[in-house]
Amino acid sequence: MSIDASSLSEWLAFALRIARHGGDLAHAAQRTFADTDSQVQTKDSVRDVVTEIDQRVEAELTSEIRHCYPEHGIYGEETGQYQSDREYCWVLDPIDGTASYIHQQPTFTLSLALQWRGETIIGVVYAPALGEMYQACQGGGAFCNDRRIRVTRHAQLEEAMASTGFSCLRAGWKSNNLPYFNAIAPVVRCIRRFGSAALDLCYVASGREDAFWELNLALYDYAAGLLLVREAGGVCTDLLGGDQIKTQGLLATNGVLHQRMLEFFKGYQRPE
Repeated sequence: MSIDASSLSEWLAFALRIARHGGDLAHAAQRTFADTDSQVQTKDSVRDVVTEIDQRVEAELTSEIRHCYPEHGIYGEETGQYQSDREYCWVLDPIDGTASYIHQQPTFTLSLALQWRGETIIGVVYAPALGEMYQACQGGGAFCNDRRIRVTRHAQLEEAMASTGFSCLRAGWKSNNLPYFNAIAPVVRCIRRFGSAALDLCYVASGREDAFWELNLALYDYAAGLLLVREAGGVCTDLLGGDQIKTQGLLATNGVLHQRMLEFFKGYQRPE
């Protein structure tokens, strides 16, 4: 990769600054609103809601990116793609875990990544209600609040803390995640559901979880988190062990458990 260290350092500092601003804005709004019905608009599915603050945060960060780096593209959850075929492209999810956010739960994040030619080189995930800022540069390790983080070395499924999500249900898939959940739950120590794929990936990276899987994720859900897991020593693939995460689901583990977890997904095919 022909990118100098000073540019990476500059972009990371920029990403941390605007992520903190956007996340703090969202957190402040969460603490003040009471009548959620007056602020919520529906998306394609009743399970997937979007608030005014979600759109506002994305608009503010998008404006800042376009002002500071007009030559970069942007791919945001709310506003879609703006020249995302550029060599450098920012990938943004202003509030990952919108349902948790609306229900006054702390497990929501702001996820921001910078990609170079489709490869993530900077990843930042901010969980403002938890006071945790996760960051990674390609080749530079992963950190939470400036402390180096690493995946666990648990080698037995019986010891493993796993997590998952059910975005496939919002897509109306008849074939969904429930059979995999039912197969994995009796084998691992426990399974958690936090509602933010970005946060789950950070938890794998920091050793709070040993494995995470989910179907039907978008790039803005996982772009930053994947870099964090890999820089923390973990492994991320699709559910068949390949690199087609957009179409074949996502599995992130501490690496030691990866092959064992892949066995649960043999023969997986994305529903049409």
